[in-house]
Amino acid sequence: MSVEHLSQGCCSGDDHHKTPAGDAAHTHHAHVSSDSCCADATYESVQTVLQAVAGQELTRLRIEQMDCPVEEQLIRKKLAGQEQVVALQFNLMQRQLDVVHRTGYQQELMVAIQHLGMQPVLIDEHVSQHTLSSGSKKKEFIMITASVLLALVAELGVWLDWSAWLIIPFSIFAILLTGGTVYKKGLIALKNRNLNINALMSIAVTGAVLLGEWPEAAMVMSLFALAEYIEARSLDRARRAVDGLLALTPDEVDVLDDLGQWQKKPANTVPAGSRIKVLPGARIGLDGVVELGESAVNQASITGESLAVAKQAGDTLYAGTVNGMGELQYRSSGRYDDSLLARIALSVQQAQQSKAPVQRFVDQFSQVYTPIVTVAAVALALFGPLVFGGTWGDWIYKALVLLVIACPCALVISTPVAVVSALATAARAGLLVKGGLHIERARRLDYLAVDKTGTITAGMPSLQDQYVVDESRRAELISIAQALASRSDHPASIALAQSLPTEAMPREFLSFMAVAGSGVMAELNAEQWRLGKLSWAVEADFEQDAGFKKWYAQWQKNGASFVFLAKEQQLLAAFAIADQLKPGVQQAIADLQGLGVQVEMLSGDNAFAVQHVAEQVGIRHAQGDLMPEDKLQIITQRTQQYALSGMVGDGINDAPALAKADLSFAMGALGSDMAIETADIAIMNDDLAKISYTMRLSTALHHVLVQNISAALGIKLIFLVLAMMGLATMWMAVFADVGASLLVVLNSLRLLKARTGV
Repeated sequence: MSVEHLSQGCCSGDDHHKTPAGDAAHTHHAHVSSDSCCADATYESVQTVLQAVAGQELTRLRIEQMDCPVEEQLIRKKLAGQEQVVALQFNLMQRQLDVVHRTGYQQELMVAIQHLGMQPVLIDEHVSQHTLSSGSKKKEFIMITASVLLALVAELGVWLDWSAWLIIPFSIFAILLTGGTVYKKGLIALKNRNLNINALMSIAVTGAVLLGEWPEAAMVMSLFALAEYIEARSLDRARRAVDGLLALTPDEVDVLDDLGQWQKKPANTVPAGSRIKVLPGARIGLDGVVELGESAVNQASITGESLAVAKQAGDTLYAGTVNGMGELQYRSSGRYDDSLLARIALSVQQAQQSKAPVQRFVDQFSQVYTPIVTVAAVALALFGPLVFGGTWGDWIYKALVLLVIACPCALVISTPVAVVSALATAARAGLLVKGGLHIERARRLDYLAVDKTGTITAGMPSLQDQYVVDESRRAELISIAQALASRSDHPASIALAQSLPTEAMPREFLSFMAVAGSGVMAELNAEQWRLGKLSWAVEADFEQDAGFKKWYAQWQKNGASFVFLAKEQQLLAAFAIADQLKPGVQQAIADLQGLGVQVEMLSGDNAFAVQHVAEQVGIRHAQGDLMPEDKLQIITQRTQQYALSGMVGDGINDAPALAKADLSFAMGALGSDMAIETADIAIMNDDLAKISYTMRLSTALHHVLVQNISAALGIKLIFLVLAMMGLATMWMAVFADVGASLLVVLNSLRLLKARTGV
C-alpha cells in the first residue's frame, strides 16, 4: 500500500456519504486518505490502520517549522518515495504529522525530516502540545527587532546619501541576523525542487544583493522575518483555542487508595473505577458517577450553557466541568483519554482534516499559481529587455519582485485558520461539528425535519390517564403493562413503567422482542402480549366501545400520546401519556423560519399528538405515525426537493434518516456515543436554538472566507500589476505576501469571538 494510493479517491463538491450508526463497524477502511477531504474521512484516523494491519506503528510528530502547505508538500515528496511509509496525515494548524510506517522505521523517519531543515519532536499522548514549542520566542523577537532597526538605518543612509561602505555593513548585519534560517530552508527546498516561500525569498534577496540593492535586500529579509513571527504568534492563538479544550481538566485529582487515604495523582494515570473526591469550586478531572454528596456543577465547557446543574448520587459528572459549593465523591467511569471532553477535543482536531469546498478549491488553485508566476518572472528577466526595451538590471529586479509575490501562503492559509476558528467557537458553544464541510455549508440549510420527543418536547413524558376495558382485571392488566414497559427503553414506555405500580410478582415472559417504531411483544402463558402503537398492537378492524372512543377522543384533543396493551391483538388497556415542550422551542422554530428554513415535524407518535405539538410551536407541516423507514423515505424525497435538507433527532432511532439527510444534527448528545457517531453536528445541551446559531456562524465563516480569499488574491493582483509597471519595490512585495498572510489570519481570528448573534 503506497502513500500515493492513499492520497487518491477524494470527494468533490458537496457530495458525501454517511453510514447509519448501526453500520459503524463497516465504515472503517484499512487506509487513511492523506487529504482527508471527504466528510466521512474526518474520523478515519490513522489509528484504524494500526488496528487493521500488523507490523506497522504510528509515530505522531510536532514540527514547528511546518505551518504552510509548501512545507507539507516538501515532507510529502520526501516521504512518499519511502517504501516503509504507509500513510501520512497532516494537521498544519497544530503543526502535527501522523505517520503510519513499518515497525522499526521511526528513527529513519526523524532523520529524513531533519534533512529537510525541520526539527520533529515526538508527541507523547499525555503531554500538551503547548510544551513542545522549540526555541526561545523572546530571543527570536530581539533578533528580528535588531534586524529591522539595522535595515531602517541602511535605508536612512540612502536618503542621507551616506557612503556605500557605511550602508553595506548595516545591511549585511541585518541580513545575517534573520537570513540564516531562511537561506538554509531555501537551499533545502531548491535541492528538493520545491519553490516554497523560503526558496523564493532567498533567490530574491540574493538577486537584490547582486544588483547592488543592499538596503532593499536587508529590508526585505527583516520585514519577512517580522511578518512571519507575527503570523506565527497569531496562528498560535487559533491553535490554543482548540487545544485549550483539554486544558480545562486539572492535572491532578484526589484518589482514594487501598489504605483508605486520599492521595493526589496525575489525572492521566488514574484507572477507571477509582473513587475520586472533588472539592467545592474545583474542576472535575475525569468522567464518572456521583456516589456521595450534593452540589451544582457548571457544565459550560461541555454544553456551552453557564447555568449550573444539580448533581446528587447516581448523576453523571464530566471532566472539565466546575463543581459548585458542595464536596462530591464519585466513581470514575473511564480513563483520562476516554472522557467526553477529550473526545470533543479530538473530534475538533480531526474535523480540521475535513476540508470545506472553498478550502479544496483554494488548495487546487495554489498548486498552479506558484509555477505560473515563477515562469512569468523568469520570462520577464529573460525577454523583458528584448521585447519592451530597458536595462537587464531593471527587468531582473522586476522579476525578483514577482518571485516574492509568487508564494501562495496567504491564499492557502486564508481558509483553514477561519475554519478552525469557527470549529473552536462552535465547540465552546456546545456544538460538536465533525468537519469544516458541515460548518461551511450550514448557512445554506433550507429544510429541516425535526423529531418530536426529545427534540421539541423534553423527552420526559408522564402518565396522564389510563383506560381498562375490563375493570375486573385492572390490577392484572396494569401489572402486565408495567412489566412489559420496564423492558423497553422508549421514552413513553419508561414513563409508563415509572408511573404504574410495580408488579407484585415477576412475570416469566418468553420470546421477548422490541420492534423498532412499534413497541414490545412477549409470550405469557402461551399467549402473545403486545404493548405499543395502536396500529401494531391491535387488529385493524377491532370494535371500539363507546367509553373508549370518548376517552380516546378527549385525550387526543389534549395532545396526548398513547400506549396500548393487547393480548392476541385484542385491546385490553390504553394509557395516555403527555410530554412537556422544551423551554424556548417556539422561539427556536421562529428563528429558523426567519432564516428561510422550511421546518417539518416527523414523528412516530400518533398523528393527533404530533399535530397538537406542531401547532403549539408554530410548525405548519407535521406527520405522525411514521416508522423509521417512513422517515427515511421522506428525507430521501426532501433531499431532491431542497438545496440542502437537514434533520435533527436523537441519533439512535432516527439513524437511517439522519444518515441520509444532507446535514444532520443529533439532540440528546450529552454522553451519547451513538449520537456523536451518527450526526454531522452534535448539540451537546439539546437546545434547538443552536441550529440557527450554527447557520449564523456558518454565514459569518463564509463572509470571512470570501474576505480572506478576495484580500489574498486582490493584494497579489495589485502588486503583480505594479511589478509589471515597475512601480513595486521588493519590500512592498514582501508586504504583498506575508502582509496579506497576516491580514487573513487576523481576520479569521475574529471568529473566535463570534456569539449567537453573528
